[in-house]
Amino acid sequence: MVLDPRELRNGFGRFATGVTVVTCANDLGQPHGATVNAFTAVSLDPALCQVTLSRRSRACTYLDGAPFVVNVLAADQLGTALHFAGRPQKPEPEWAKGTTAPILVGCAATISCHPWRTYDGGDHLIVIGEVDDLEITDAEPLLFFAGQFREFAARPTGVHWNGSIDCPESGWFDATTVFTPLRAHQPAAS
Repeated sequence: MVLDPRELRNGFGRFATGVTVVTCANDLGQPHGATVNAFTAVSLDPALCQVTLSRRSRACTYLDGAPFVVNVLAADQLGTALHFAGRPQKPEPEWAKGTTAPILVGCAATISCHPWRTYDGGDHLIVIGEVDDLEITDAEPLLFFAGQFREFAARPTGVHWNGSIDCPESGWFDATTVFTPLRAHQPAAS
């Protein structure tokens, strides 16, 4: 079955993601970044995360065996996302020195990594980094969904989560809850 690339992109785009800029140093030691929304946590022990970059990205050549940072963009950093996606903005994003590679100022989080593994991902490279340092702020993240940048918004219902029996503030189960044990699995007769 041959899938239409546009339809495939649309299908993948139904998954809401955060927006990151992967930063590293180029061959001259200067800061370089690429906007990436293909980011995920991989493991807690060891602490690993993954970014997936197009093979056409210059960042791919700079990341070969090099430390990098995943800058999780804040909701007010749309200009930063566009800048590193090939649409230069004025003023340019502000850089700072990170523990492993250059970082961007004003992010929701920065995840500093050393290279762990790189895998073939078709027209992309899958880069896994071991997390060395982490900085977290209270900033809301910038989101991407269905080809558009988005921000979190409160549901217009006006009903707090505790209107649901699943509210974590109310507790999932009280001390009087009794669970009926599941019956043992019986293998199917062959």
